[in-house]
Amino acid sequence: MEKLELTKEGIILVNKPPGVTSHDIVDFVRKRFGIKSVGHAGTLDPLAEGLLIILVGAYTKLFSRFVDFDKEYEGVLKLGEITRSGDSQGEVVESRPYSGINKDKIIEGFNSFLGEIEQVPPMLSAIRVKGKRLYKLARKGLMVERKPRKIKIYQLNVNKIDLPFVEFYVKCSKGTYIRKLAEDVGEKLGCGAHIVKIKRLAIGPFSLSEAVNLEDIDESTLRKI
Repeated sequence: MEKLELTKEGIILVNKPPGVTSHDIVDFVRKRFGIKSVGHAGTLDPLAEGLLIILVGAYTKLFSRFVDFDKEYEGVLKLGEITRSGDSQGEVVESRPYSGINKDKIIEGFNSFLGEIEQVPPMLSAIRVKGKRLYKLARKGLMVERKPRKIKIYQLNVNKIDLPFVEFYVKCSKGTYIRKLAEDVGEKLGCGAHIVKIKRLAIGPFSLSEAVNLEDIDESTLRKI
């Protein structure tokens, strides 16, 4: 059995569906392969879908190879509503009018986030503060001060406007939170916003177009790097 498990190693590019956690995908692969040595190379929110890199066997030790990769996303935000979680799954805590917001203002608002900026991580993140995960504190209704982090937005395009919804594309550095970017754009426009959809398109050289669906995962989908 031990000799057989040695063949089960590599990475799997998975097309994560919305509504499940990254850890759910890890558990799925563990059961599918019958081994415990499975992890992922960067989480996706339950709301989010798209590319998730799964590490299998000895490849779980290669997490650091993926940390610094830039990432690409498509997203949809909704103007005029601020939610407790920053996404459509959270309670709406404030509504603001967006009737004065037009295409030019939206594009100008998005463009203001291009380049190197500072971003305050959202409470619903896996960052540790004094040894505790922020999302665990958030689920208890607690708020703690978070220090801003430097990130870089290389590209930020408005793809479609159908108010109150705005579809966009972003290429960004590690450590960028798309839900927080949506909230910050909303604040810049003065009407507030929250994220409705997030799809990760790429992680460094790895593309969603190469990913497989959960039901198609088997040993043939393992890749060596």
